[in-house]
This record gives sequence, structure tokens and C-alpha cells, in this order.
Amino acid sequence: MIYDALFGKPLNSLITVGCAGIVVWYFLSSQRPTTRLVVQILFFAVMTLILIASGIDPHRFQGYDSLDPQALLVILAKSLWWVHLAWAVIGFIRLYLVLEGNPREARLLQDLVVGVVYIGMALSILAFVFGVPIGTLVATSGVVAIILGLALQNTLADVFSGIALTLGRPYVIGDWILLSDGTEGRVVESNWRATHILTGASNVVVLPNSFMAKLGLTNISRPDETHLLALTIRVAPTRMPAAIQQVMGTALASCNSILREPPPVVALKGLDAAALEIDLYFRVTSPNQRATARSEVLDLVYRHCKSAGLLLAAPAGATIVTTGLPTEEGARPPGVTPLELIEAIPVFATLTSEEKAKLAETTAIRQFRKGDVIVREGEMLPSLMMVRAGIIAARHADEERGRLAPGDFFGETGLLAGMQEGCTLEALTPVTAYEINQEAFAPLLAERPALAEEIAEQLAGRAERFRDGVALPAEQVRSAHAILKTIRTIFRA
Repeated sequence: MIYDALFGKPLNSLITVGCAGIVVWYFLSSQRPTTRLVVQILFFAVMTLILIASGIDPHRFQGYDSLDPQALLVILAKSLWWVHLAWAVIGFIRLYLVLEGNPREARLLQDLVVGVVYIGMALSILAFVFGVPIGTLVATSGVVAIILGLALQNTLADVFSGIALTLGRPYVIGDWILLSDGTEGRVVESNWRATHILTGASNVVVLPNSFMAKLGLTNISRPDETHLLALTIRVAPTRMPAAIQQVMGTALASCNSILREPPPVVALKGLDAAALEIDLYFRVTSPNQRATARSEVLDLVYRHCKSAGLLLAAPAGATIVTTGLPTEEGARPPGVTPLELIEAIPVFATLTSEEKAKLAETTAIRQFRKGDVIVREGEMLPSLMMVRAGIIAARHADEERGRLAPGDFFGETGLLAGMQEGCTLEALTPVTAYEINQEAFAPLLAERPALAEEIAEQLAGRAERFRDGVALPAEQVRSAHAILKTIRTIFRA
């Protein structure tokens, strides 16, 4: 018998130290890898000394009587020694196997090496603790591996595709991607098995990595997340193409949802007797803004076309009767009267025809040149103004908050809001505006409380939109209720 009673106490001590090492390792924070590694090395060194003192070679299988009580202690002691050895090696790997600037690749490589260490530990325990012939086991496991490989073919394909995607880094967590099958969204999770994509509809699509690896992929977030949009507009050729192109450029310049830099582009695409085709190119800050920006651009194109007296052309495939087609010779000057503008503004929709006509009769035309300051920050406007043509920039503390286009109205810096934090309004282009004085507007607000509420809601929405990206003090944030209270105070409504 190799092991005698003299080795009982050392083996008990080794088992006690090994179990204590497991407990200490468990309670040590993973945020302190260096401390963990030092503790693992200390416990492993102590266990090694005890094994040497006991005359036990952990690297060699020593036959023993399975009925001997000491045999169980030897098996447990040697198994714990191999476990602590594996943990010490893994501690080194986690701490020192680092790829600078490539954390995902480093993590993947660490996981692969750690997996090899655990497999080596398991084989060592089988060979040196239990005396299992590894050669025979490996030969048998080859057949088992073939069977498992066939059974887990799809899973293994996902795992290896995940490794390829991790090393290739076509995307990272947080990127917005577009797949060739039409799936589009932001990557919220990527693991060995699958990639999770949050779509614009707030649904999470889970795609296996093997499926992802086969698809064409466009990473919209690289080099940045700004996104290019293109719209095609057809306008009746009642003006020179250069003049129409200028109107389209003005429409894009008045849009608040698109980026100013790089500047939007207006390109003439085609011309025939029925229409002038124009491509509008502009960028938004992120794919989430595409629908908002497209809607605003279409709205502004319509408003600027109406303001400039341009007509939108019929679709290319539509049947057109040539009689009465608008021509350059037969074109009329812009016909947007104060009444037509009042009828086009949704906030005045509750007024009767007589009230709209009476309001239109009180309007006066105001002209502003490019660069003129219409009202300065903090000043009081004595009237309501509706933009007939041109673009007006709203600035707060020399920082632009937004722009007003034909069909917009203002006066909230004085007549309608009285906000001390109002904006400076400056004409970016020649501007024509219709002005309605306070005496004409006050009776309508007094008779129709709903009109005041509608105006307050619209002004609050515009103010919130203009505040995007601008840090204002909390006391300057005005709600629709506060604006409505101001309106009623001014007009005693």
C-alpha cells in the first residue's frame, strides 16, 4: 500500500486549504483581478507544498486500493490541485492576454484559451487521478464528436460565424445596420449564438450568426450616423429651371429637421413639356429622423411652391390633357392673398368664413430685406405676423433654434406669449409677411377660447422643437398652459 496513515493529516490539510481557496475566490470581486490572481497563486503554492510533503506526484497516476479510505482523500486532493492550477492559469490569461484597442477580440481569444485550459484540466484529472487511458478516450471521443457535430451542425455554424463576425467587426453594439433582406435597426446584443437587433418599430429581431454572415450588411453608423435622404419632386415648367431650383433650395434651407452641414443639394434631373424633375438630397442626424425630416421637407416644398406660384406636376405615368397646361407665357404671378394664407393655416380652421374675411381685411403687408432684424430678443411685438414668402431664423443668445417658412406665424415674443426669453427673428432671405394688429385679433380670442388654446399648443410645440439641442434654464421652459395664461392676460380673454 503506497499511502499510509502518516499522510492522513497532510491530505486533510490540503483538502481544507483547497476548499477555503474556492470560498475566498468566490467572494472576491471580479473587479479586482490582480487580487484574485495573487490569492489563487498563494493557495496553489500551499497545496503544492502539502502534496510534495505527502510524497504524492500529481502528474502521475499511482495505483491504490479503492477500498483504502486514504484513496478517496488522495483523489479529492489531487483533483483540487488541478482545479486550482487551472484557475491560476486562467487568472493570468484574464489579466495579461489583452489586445490593445480591440476589447472584443481580446475577450474572444480569452474565452477560447480558457476553454482549452478547462478541457486540459478535465483530461489531466481523468489521466492522473483516475488512471483513464486518454488515448483510447480520444479515439472514442472522435466518433462521438462526429455524431455531435452532425447533430449540432446549425449551432456550431452559429458559433463559428459569431467568431468570424467578432474578429471581422462589421458592427458593434449600438450601431444601426441595414441587412440585404430588408431588416434594419440598432444592434443591442451580440453573443456566440445570435445577434439581437432593435428595429424602428421597437421590436427585437433575433438573427442567428450563421444567417447574419451570409447577408450583405450596410453599417449606417459608420463613419458617423448621419443619413442621406433623396426625394424626387416634379414641378410644372412654368418658370425657368434655375428659378425653380432656387425655390427648392429655399425650401430645404427653411427645414429644421435636416443638417445644415453638409449643405443640402438640389439637382435638376430631367425636363419635358409636362414637368421638371428635381432631386433633393439632404442629411439627418440619425436614421430615426428620416420620417420626420421627409415629412417636413414635403410640407415645406408645397408651401414654398404655393408662395412662389409654382404648380406641382402630375406623376410621370398619368394621362395628361394638353389643353390648358400651364406654360411659362401663361403663368400668373403668385396669388396667395391674406385670406388664402389664413385659410391655409390650421390654427384658424375653427373660424367662420366671415371671421376669416374680416381678419384678412385688417392685414397689412410688411417687407423685410435679407439680414433685417424683425424683432430682437426681449422686445414686444404689437401684432401677429404670418410669413407670406421667405425664411426667418429664430436665434437665442446668438444660437439658431429654428427657422420659419411660408405659412408659419409669429408674435409669441410679444403679442401672444410675452416670454422674456423670446428669440431674435432675422430675415435670412427677402421676406414678405402679413401683419394683423392686436385690436383686430383680440375680439376673436375673446369669443373663441378654443382658438387661444390651439394657438398656445402650437406655440408650445414650436418652442419645444426650437429648444432641441439648446440648454435653457428651467425657469425659461414654458408649457402650453403657461402660454395660454399669458395670451388670456394680454387679451383679457
